[in-house]
Amino acid sequence: MANATAVEYIYKGVDGKGTKVQGEINGTSPALIKAQLRKQGIIANRVQKKPKPLFGGGKKKVKPADIALFTRQMATMMKAGVPLVQSFEIVADGLDNQGVKELIFKVRDEVASGTAFADALRKHPLYFDALFCNLVAAGEQSGALETMLDRIATYKEKTESLKAKIKKAMTYPIAVIVVAIVVTSILLIKVVPQFAQTFSSFGAELPAFTQLVVGMSEWMQANWIIALMFIVIGIGGTVEAKKRNKKVAEFFDRLILKLPVLGSITYNSISARFARTLSTTFAAGVPLIDALKSVAGATGNSLYAEATLKIRDSVATGIPLNAALRSSGLYPTMLVQMTAIGEESGALDEMLAKAADYYEEAVDNMVDNLTTLLEPLIMAVLGILVGGLMIAMYLPIFQLGQVV
Repeated sequence: MANATAVEYIYKGVDGKGTKVQGEINGTSPALIKAQLRKQGIIANRVQKKPKPLFGGGKKKVKPADIALFTRQMATMMKAGVPLVQSFEIVADGLDNQGVKELIFKVRDEVASGTAFADALRKHPLYFDALFCNLVAAGEQSGALETMLDRIATYKEKTESLKAKIKKAMTYPIAVIVVAIVVTSILLIKVVPQFAQTFSSFGAELPAFTQLVVGMSEWMQANWIIALMFIVIGIGGTVEAKKRNKKVAEFFDRLILKLPVLGSITYNSISARFARTLSTTFAAGVPLIDALKSVAGATGNSLYAEATLKIRDSVATGIPLNAALRSSGLYPTMLVQMTAIGEESGALDEMLAKAADYYEEAVDNMVDNLTTLLEPLIMAVLGILVGGLMIAMYLPIFQLGQVV
């Protein structure tokens, strides 16, 4: 029964005072749930599986933010002295996401059957990466799992917060482009043809600007499906090429670093991830060379991942970390200097944590500034597009008025 997956049940019954009660509870079978409720002083008259919602199935995708929340709650439970297996059950009962619940119960069942916590997590690589599992294993071996879970939770929370800021910075300009394309397309397909019909009765030659807009409108009416497919295939193909082709990934990773504002945000976020990951792993007792291997995968940029692996090779030959960072020429001077201070003082993890805080705050400020700058830019872009199309449509009318 240890490997049975718990599901959500609905129960109805009476408590010790004869009062009718009902609720929801997780379990592996109605019989075990009735026994569990009897221990709580409840006589269950009816126990049945909770029906799934009509639409959507009720099961949501497990997101990295969910893993961060799970880690924080597990750290809190273990610090309070709650046994590991029971901590899984308490955490799962407080969640609404059925997908996360099922994941937690699978890990719980593995641990309950005698598997080490880290090994149970390794069976779910889609949700728990090598860094996460290695840190948990280090916590188990040192006998300080609750402390390690707290560090991992802090790391995951900081990482997800940084990702959210980057996503916010990227989403805004993309939204501007999408809105501009949609508005322009609607005007060209629906509005401009109405004016074109009116212009056809004038019998006079249209201004060049108006002819250009009418020509674009006619092309869009005839080929809008092809244009839409081209955009979708282009975006999808680019994303897939970036995933599958190393050179394509390097091209886009280099390109985004050269973009105004967005490049600075990406640069600082990479520095923050580097410092935060290395601080967490080094503080957990992971050797520096092994820690750098984990850091390479956490930078989120193929250019910096490759550079970090070269830094790892340099450190393995006896070169100090700060010297290897400086020779790469990619990381900011402040991070190099704080690394040097940390190495000299024997507090490398603390100095890296402070550096990570600094760069995370820098990203936060840049994102806020970007949002402020883009608000008038959105109005300007939409104004130029819509205003330009309207001017093109009214130019023949103005000229006709001057002739009359």
